[in-house]
Amino acid sequence: MKDNLLDLIQHTNNLGVIDLLKIIGSDTKTNIHALAEDKTVVVNGTFKKPIADLIGTFGMPNLGTLKTIVSFDEYNDTSIITITRNKDNEPTNIHFETASKDFISDYRLMAKSMVEDKVKPVAFKGAKWDVEFEPTIDAIAKLKKQSQANSVENTFTIKSEGNDIRLYFGDPSNHSGNFVFATGCGKLSKAWSYPIKVFTSIVDLPGEKRVRFSDQGAAEVTVDSGIADYQYLFPAQQK
Repeated sequence: MKDNLLDLIQHTNNLGVIDLLKIIGSDTKTNIHALAEDKTVVVNGTFKKPIADLIGTFGMPNLGTLKTIVSFDEYNDTSIITITRNKDNEPTNIHFETASKDFISDYRLMAKSMVEDKVKPVAFKGAKWDVEFEPTIDAIAKLKKQSQANSVENTFTIKSEGNDIRLYFGDPSNHSGNFVFATGCGKLSKAWSYPIKVFTSIVDLPGEKRVRFSDQGAAEVTVDSGIADYQYLFPAQQK
């Protein structure tokens, strides 16, 4: 359970814009849904193996609190992590205790009725992906450098130039930069803008990644963490 929680936190709360998740679990699958507080990214995920303890529909609020509890050294391989349920078998808490029961924490879950009101389904009918590639280590490193150099900027702009996909940062009248993110992976006829910080954080996550852009004004990054498959969807933003 601890490894699953750590993976969940790393791929959601660590991005800096997500503090609430909706979990929908059954005996056959465990799904994750979230919407960034600033609505810049939609997150969907599925654990590779269903998690028996996470059956039901409920919320994980205040993810920073869960992150703090899971990080305690006291909760190691000998500790017990269980889901507490009410009389209706609805999940209410994640209960942590050491083997000797000398250190105990409870993380409160959000009821189904509340989380369904706060994390509503986001309609995405799919898109024709005009650009698709696996980002290289070098491309990710350059993305991080341009993000750092243009830290006051909120968005980057993506454009096709010949066979290259190039990302632009800043304003030429002030500080700015650009670089080739990928080559020979499709073309865009329009220029679109996307949030720098969260996009960079996602592309920098460990695991197998795939990046897609559409002329319709959408972007997608998928990440296979080894424990779960995550999908991050971005609507284009105004520059």
